[in-house]
Amino acid sequence: MTSQPRDTPQFYLTAPSPCPYLPGKEERKVFTHLVGKRAVELNEILTQGGFRRSQTIAYRPACETCRACVSVRIPVGEFEPSRNMRRVQKANADLVGTVVPNRPSSDQYGLFRRYLDARHGDGGMVDMTVLDYAMMVEDSHVETRIVEYRRRGPDTAINGRGRGDLIAVCLSDVLADGLSMVYSFYDPTMADRSLGTFMILDHIEKARAMRLPYLYLGYWVDGSRKMAYKSRFLPQERLMGQGWARVEE
Repeated sequence: MTSQPRDTPQFYLTAPSPCPYLPGKEERKVFTHLVGKRAVELNEILTQGGFRRSQTIAYRPACETCRACVSVRIPVGEFEPSRNMRRVQKANADLVGTVVPNRPSSDQYGLFRRYLDARHGDGGMVDMTVLDYAMMVEDSHVETRIVEYRRRGPDTAINGRGRGDLIAVCLSDVLADGLSMVYSFYDPTMADRSLGTFMILDHIEKARAMRLPYLYLGYWVDGSRKMAYKSRFLPQERLMGQGWARVEE
């Protein structure tokens, strides 16, 4: 059983381990627990300070010789999609994202497994069981939801829901100043749709509709091809030593 946290959160440092983004580098993380009555407040403060949430843990890189991981957020009121992004929106105009409670389903896990096996077969998440997936989705003490993407149906204009096979999923947190995309995955046979980009664009629109100023994307890693796509969403803000700094190109 998880005990109630102290009034002052306790922070811990992980041992060095191989960096998943930059070959030959080691990573360390500083982390704390997000449980109890102060979980929401603490998560808000830490997210604005560059932390990310994973279940009931908030963490951020604390590498001794590397500062390549940089927190990124999009000021949604100023964002305008590029020509290529508009093509992505058009290609996925037949999809609709439905917000559902953060509860796991067999459809979600089946898609999650296909995505991992096809895109991240050598990654640290590849051995996740259905129980592990359920914990990733449900184990949260903050406002968390799932967006399920399916094709539009004849009743979508009325009920706002899609129908048919599950095509993509995003686990997101709702913060006081924005949405935070915790983890997303999609049908690996539909790579030509650029579904990762589409889900970001859709979350920008969802944040606008909720009158939230930011969409938090996690870490952009300078020198990592895996994370290069995040730099295309401009303007954006990156958390530097002196605070959030605007980047326009």
